[in-house]
Amino acid sequence: MAITDSNEERIVSTGETNADTEIEYTLRPKILSEYIGQTKAKENLKVFIEAAKMRGEPLDHVLLYGPPGLGKTTLAGIIANEMGVNIRITSGPAIEKPGDLAALLTNLSQDDILFVDEIHRMSRSVEEILYPAMEDYALDIIIGKGPSARSIRLDLPKFTLIGATTKAGALAAPLRDRFGVISRLEMYKPNELKTIIKRSASILNIDIDDEGASEIARRSRGTPRIANRLLKRVRDFAQLSQDGVISKELADHALNKMEIDDHGLDAIDKRMLLTVINQYGGGPVGVETLAATIGEETDTIEYVYEPYLMQIGFINRTPRGRVVTPSAYEHFGIPFGDR
Repeated sequence: MAITDSNEERIVSTGETNADTEIEYTLRPKILSEYIGQTKAKENLKVFIEAAKMRGEPLDHVLLYGPPGLGKTTLAGIIANEMGVNIRITSGPAIEKPGDLAALLTNLSQDDILFVDEIHRMSRSVEEILYPAMEDYALDIIIGKGPSARSIRLDLPKFTLIGATTKAGALAAPLRDRFGVISRLEMYKPNELKTIIKRSASILNIDIDDEGASEIARRSRGTPRIANRLLKRVRDFAQLSQDGVISKELADHALNKMEIDDHGLDAIDKRMLLTVINQYGGGPVGVETLAATIGEETDTIEYVYEPYLMQIGFINRTPRGRVVTPSAYEHFGIPFGDR
């Protein structure tokens, strides 16, 4: 999937940047009681973890799915801490050959966790090796070629596979069926994001008041990753102000300077919506036509810009193309009848 460089520059991108990686490990909670939000998934996982520990068994295989930036990797680390075991982290595209997966699995210790991010991007040949590993804790390997080829079975220590994906529908059915625990992570509510922002601010020694945290939370697109990123950028404005405290007024000023509006839309989101409204009468317009008009690739529009605009009800996908909704017209102060 080709994604243009503009995604890397967007402060409201849900993708992980180098700056996020440097600081997220400090901000990430280590135990379930510190983990804010995702109440339903958290409560269920707590039951499954406690029951597995009482039985002295590894946790059943877990699939975490939901939009980027909601804390799937963080939750995998918490599960490992709660179970008191080691965790190995990799991603679907990084496991290119069956031998790569075999090497990872044979190096696991008893009850260890293997976390595979973007598991839906794992190749089918690697998946075939994974099936007996998940069910029977064994690897079936073919040695040699032609008439001399033979199959051997290697026993593996019991382990837990935690898969994370942004597209549960892209997983092959046989793989999805082998997960015993399937948890969907939902977008965060503003009050949950406010708590996350205040926790991050205390860790980073940032002075912030309640209204300032609420203002940042409101524009964070329901995502902790974006909330923490915005907090760090607003901090820069606060450091140059007189008292250094992030208030509602300062947060509003800083976010407006960064062209992030009340709904968390940035300049690229607005340009896309206004192009459909002003040049195509609100749609429908084909995604390829839209991509050519705003100078982006179709994949970037489909996988980077559109998901959030669809979540907040500003754009619809139809068989004939993209259509801007009345809510988007209202947001820009454009009468819907003037199509």
